[in-house]
Amino acid sequence: MDQQPQSGVERKPEALRRLVWFSEVQWDFLSTRKQRLLARFPEHWKILFIEPFTLGRRNHWLPVRRGRVWVICVPFLKRVPFQIGRLLDVSAIRMLAGLPGLLLMRFWISFLGFGGRRRIIGLSNLYAAGPASRLQSSLRFYDANDDHLAFPGTPSWLNPELKRWLDCSQLVFSVSRTMTKRLQLSSGTKVIELGNGVEFSHFATPRTVVPALLAGTGGPILGYAGAMDWLDVPLLVRTAAAWPDCRIVLVGPAYERGWWERQNALRAAGNVTYAGLVGYKELPAWVQRFDLALLPLERSPLKRASNPNKLYEYAAAGVPVLAINYCDAVYDAREVVMVAETEEEFVRMVPLALGDSRRELRQKFARSHSWDTIAAAMVDELLRTSGEGTL
Repeated sequence: MDQQPQSGVERKPEALRRLVWFSEVQWDFLSTRKQRLLARFPEHWKILFIEPFTLGRRNHWLPVRRGRVWVICVPFLKRVPFQIGRLLDVSAIRMLAGLPGLLLMRFWISFLGFGGRRRIIGLSNLYAAGPASRLQSSLRFYDANDDHLAFPGTPSWLNPELKRWLDCSQLVFSVSRTMTKRLQLSSGTKVIELGNGVEFSHFATPRTVVPALLAGTGGPILGYAGAMDWLDVPLLVRTAAAWPDCRIVLVGPAYERGWWERQNALRAAGNVTYAGLVGYKELPAWVQRFDLALLPLERSPLKRASNPNKLYEYAAAGVPVLAINYCDAVYDAREVVMVAETEEEFVRMVPLALGDSRRELRQKFARSHSWDTIAAAMVDELLRTSGEGTL
């Protein structure tokens, strides 16, 4: 019997790519841009996620797998409270104090198979810029997912660390126009504006389970889902007082320990509830029960440069959204969500926003910000800039 000819051309297996990402956020603490992107990189990418040490939380001192990603904690220097933090302003002391982290980093990188020059180094943790800049690589890039110099308590020596990393990087991903304008880049550095996004089906697929905290009768639920630390608390207090028949539900963790215990004004309001951390898997069941999703974030330099995942998650769930105009992404979404320019307008717009029926437009907007598309664009740019072709 004659052998049938094979159709098409046999494809060669993709070459192995190795990526080491220095993150400012722990993998298991909060679902952020990094987890959503790295989980979508192609199968032939080998990825090491180096996360920071965080007091009071679980730290991965031994490597763990999250899908195809290796996760390990390395204790780089970071903001230190109290008087001892001032000692780190002395470069010699910083160098000595950072030596254990440097040695531990080199050990795990070698042990897990990420040594050598043929690797890509990505960084979003400026406290790791010094050690990361000592590693050989085929490409270095900075993921400007926040204005990392605008966080409260940022030490004076961190600005030179950012400059050091930008000077040795060939590529920058920036989440917003405002963020791009703040970066001091050399003429040879390539900048790609790549915002945040959403796993559309995860938030759009209807959930039948109703969280116990949201069950039962009562007024409309005004919900917020995200990190608590940058909420405009006075604005929330005013909103709660103006609309006592509404229930305000806050869902998500706080970076600062004891955050909720210090919110006396919110705790005193009879219609505000703090649910705490909810896992990413369960989060859509909460958001879909919001009668109105809120974005009452502070209008600080830090948040002006941001690009909130929650904007796209709310939109994918289809629920009405009311936001204060605090960043480029919110301004750009004003055709599908309610955007207030002032605190007074935000409070006043609650009834109007509750009746916003543009569900299909919101979900169409969310689909255009798919993590799949954003991850593919990042991978394509990494390959192009490193000279290894495109997908």
